[in-house]
Amino acid sequence: MNKLFTIGCGVALAALAVSCSPAQQDAPADYTQYVNPFIGAADNGHTFPGACSPFGMIQTSPVTGAVGWRYCSEYVYTDSIIWGFSQTHLNGTGCMDLGDLLVMPVTGQRQRAWDDYRSPFSKTTEAAAPGYYTVTLDRPGVKAELTATTHAALHRYTYQQADSASVLIDLQHGPSWNDNQYHSQVRLCETQWEDASTLTGHVKNSVWVNQDYFFVLQFDHPVASTLQLPMGDTEKGQRIVATFDGVQPGDQVLMKVALSTTSIEGARKNLTAELPGWDFEAVRQAAHDEWNSYLSRIELEGTKEEKTNFYTSFYHALIQPNEISDVDGMYRNAADSIVPATGGKFYSTFSAWDTYRAAHPFYTLMVPERVDGLVNSLVDQADVQGFLPIWGLWGKENYCMVANHSVSIVAEAYAKGFRGFDAERAFQAIKRTQTQSHKLKSDWETYMKYGYLPTDLIATESVSSTLESVYDDYAAADMARRLGKTEDAAYFEQRANFYKNLFDPTTKFMRPRKSDGTWKSPFNPSQVGHSESVGGDYTEGNAWQYTWHVQHDVPGLIALMGGEEAFCTKLDSLFTLKLETTQADVTGLIGQYAHGNEPSHHVTYLYALAGKPERTQELVREIFDTQYRPEPDGLCGNDDCGQMSAWYMLSAMGFYPVNPVSGQYVFGAPQLSKMVLHLADGKTFTIIAEGLSKENKYVDSITLNGEPYTQNYITHDDIVKGGTLVYKMKAL
Repeated sequence: MNKLFTIGCGVALAALAVSCSPAQQDAPADYTQYVNPFIGAADNGHTFPGACSPFGMIQTSPVTGAVGWRYCSEYVYTDSIIWGFSQTHLNGTGCMDLGDLLVMPVTGQRQRAWDDYRSPFSKTTEAAAPGYYTVTLDRPGVKAELTATTHAALHRYTYQQADSASVLIDLQHGPSWNDNQYHSQVRLCETQWEDASTLTGHVKNSVWVNQDYFFVLQFDHPVASTLQLPMGDTEKGQRIVATFDGVQPGDQVLMKVALSTTSIEGARKNLTAELPGWDFEAVRQAAHDEWNSYLSRIELEGTKEEKTNFYTSFYHALIQPNEISDVDGMYRNAADSIVPATGGKFYSTFSAWDTYRAAHPFYTLMVPERVDGLVNSLVDQADVQGFLPIWGLWGKENYCMVANHSVSIVAEAYAKGFRGFDAERAFQAIKRTQTQSHKLKSDWETYMKYGYLPTDLIATESVSSTLESVYDDYAAADMARRLGKTEDAAYFEQRANFYKNLFDPTTKFMRPRKSDGTWKSPFNPSQVGHSESVGGDYTEGNAWQYTWHVQHDVPGLIALMGGEEAFCTKLDSLFTLKLETTQADVTGLIGQYAHGNEPSHHVTYLYALAGKPERTQELVREIFDTQYRPEPDGLCGNDDCGQMSAWYMLSAMGFYPVNPVSGQYVFGAPQLSKMVLHLADGKTFTIIAEGLSKENKYVDSITLNGEPYTQNYITHDDIVKGGTLVYKMKAL
């Protein structure tokens, strides 16, 4: 277990917190002490330990590698060499991008190969907390400390040995898909020294998306000399070594860097607004206080291990989506135009295929003040590119994954009563997304002609693409109905039943089907991908996992299976038949169930909807015990922009949104004895698990505000009104 860096208590930032109960406003405890940013930073969790603010544009963090799938976050806990510190990162994704503007404090010889500036380090010197990271670099003898605001990073380097003090500024750096060769995709790099301590610039690169970033980088010491390292034949990014005179052992050099998508002037505005001075401790404390203002919205009773798992999950869930608009609300949109954001803030980093399932439902409960801004950002991007973001990054579309679950995110917000966006404009974005084909990711004419996507006409992922799109159709129908659009509602309701067209009554699996109506053969439901081509007919999964992907009509799926008994019997087989696979994203296995991949996340709760809630309750406990640990390798799969974390938090409360748009959270079993949710408008929702223990993991009865509660779900409205939910626990 790594050492957590602990910093003092702070008072919540009133301007950043939702209205809280008076007790919470007085002096919240220091919940950041339970956050371990190293959780998920080993194995395949793909998290990073560096400093950031909630929903911030900047994530300044160490780089221990940047080549191949292993380094999607540019950091692996078990590594022993640090390349430097880049200013933007992705949290827990299965693909790579960002890693912008790497810097590295150095000493000694200046003229050497760029990769010779890397340094070994001792794990005993590395520590992290929300908004802060530190490590001592052995080779140059420099203690590095990082903190951040929304748009800017502040670094403090303490040079501990008598030698020339320099900083490498590597603008060629970036992650590479190629597993055998480091090759950053920089297309353009322009820089200018505005004065002896200030470097400004503009970089264009292309990894997952085409990206422009502008920066202002400033030191608190004048730069005495600079050296530009030679570039490779295909490289366009600059590598600059800036050297300072008169730095003695024990002296500190501070560096701040602000980013913008719009211009150097945009970056300068961000820097001036958020980092006007050089007080590192004040910035670090402000970052701590801002994080604590969010984390203190949930109070819980539990062991240190349970609190560490929970509050680290809370932390990971709030790293994104990222506010990439400038402090004045301007941002670069998908058409590369500089425009104002609707509502004043534009967010990106929408891993919607993952996060619509639990992360966005979690936001509607615990950070409701952000929800309208998230929806406005999705709709703003849709108005430019013609459809809602599939996977939005840096304001652009990367087309990753199947279907378009921004539809669900928008429809869920409207269904839950959020009205800080233009509902008609939002629905028209949904309608275009679900009806207008585009060459890369949708073929609605084929979908409508057959009532499914035929495996012989769709190159890959035909079953998953159909089933995931069907859920979005349901979401579109729900919003249309709420807006009184009866014709649109009927149209999308019809499409929401298309899942039935892929159900094979003989095998009782969702199976790839050809355009002539016959089933694809041979058929092995355990085969991940299920074809020779990458992805096969299933997205990062197989028929065992995707057969249950009918979130909006579980009774309909139960009927297809032949009733509750047959449904539960087949579901039992999912958790007992062993799966053998080497696919990186199919992890966290319990039989064929893969908790490390998102399509499985609602499946344990299906028992509760089929008359066997006790099976849901024992499986939730098994997942808690086996798939989440407070260790660097403690996540069984990619955190996927907070989705793995959101599953943990909601399931700890004793419920989960099988169908997010419905506003219903299906009961499982609570995993903590008491939790208090501090909601908007000063309301609180208290969750108590009476008699909870290792043996007492089953729910005997439930009361809401003292009254017996017999439904197998609780609604969003019930929760946000405030009250007390009591589970009486038992052993079987």
